[in-house]
Amino acid sequence: MGILFVLRGLVSFLTILPVGKCEGRTCAECDDCFAQATKHMYLFPLIGGFIGLLTGLSGWVLLHFLPSLIVGMLTLGLLLLVTGIHHTDGLLDFVDGVMSPGTPEQKIEVMHDKQTGAAGLALGLVTLGTTALSIAQLSAGIIIQALVLSEVSAKLAMVTCAWVGESAHPGLGRRFVEAMHGHWRNLRLISALAISLVTAISLHCIPGIMALIAGIATALIIVWISHRNFRGLTGDVMGAVNELARMASLVTVLAVVRWV
Repeated sequence: MGILFVLRGLVSFLTILPVGKCEGRTCAECDDCFAQATKHMYLFPLIGGFIGLLTGLSGWVLLHFLPSLIVGMLTLGLLLLVTGIHHTDGLLDFVDGVMSPGTPEQKIEVMHDKQTGAAGLALGLVTLGTTALSIAQLSAGIIIQALVLSEVSAKLAMVTCAWVGESAHPGLGRRFVEAMHGHWRNLRLISALAISLVTAISLHCIPGIMALIAGIATALIIVWISHRNFRGLTGDVMGAVNELARMASLVTVLAVVRWV
């Protein structure tokens, strides 16, 4: 089980890209791959950078042929397609859970309901719309860097979320929280921060660092909201963190680039 196996497990968990099979099964169906993904969650920002590079290059190409608004929508569509819309689904469920009345247990049940409520749909549309419009405002000279930074920031936010928070109930989210609370807990977070900082400074120093700060701030706010409503984190909460941190990072990059 070398680094390639670890990266394959992480890519399988965070995207729908075909990255091979494990004894006749896809990596997503392989317990060993999932175990490697949880154990090496601190490498999430690395995979985020790859996702951002892939979609950023696509957006850069499209900008040479299509109006920026169309590019923003299509690039976001590709981003959602590559990530399997799993995190977006988590965002909708998270908002429905927060907005529903009742005990934490009842709110978690609402999150597990397959029906999407008005609250989740509304904030989901706002989040995706703002993300698409933010991408549309990026010029060809910065779109690749901005998308890489936003995805790195979103994945760092997920790592921060798992490092800070506690699990609300048994599930996929608990395994990531436990991994980030196990041995070498602080070193795992430092590793994720180091990967993210090196990427940010290399691509766009001040906007990059501010994007990371925006992502971390988003994670901390969502953790606070989750502990108040659910007494901890779930997999849906982490998905919501990813989507909201990406949006916050893109908006931050646009704001900083305009004023710097």
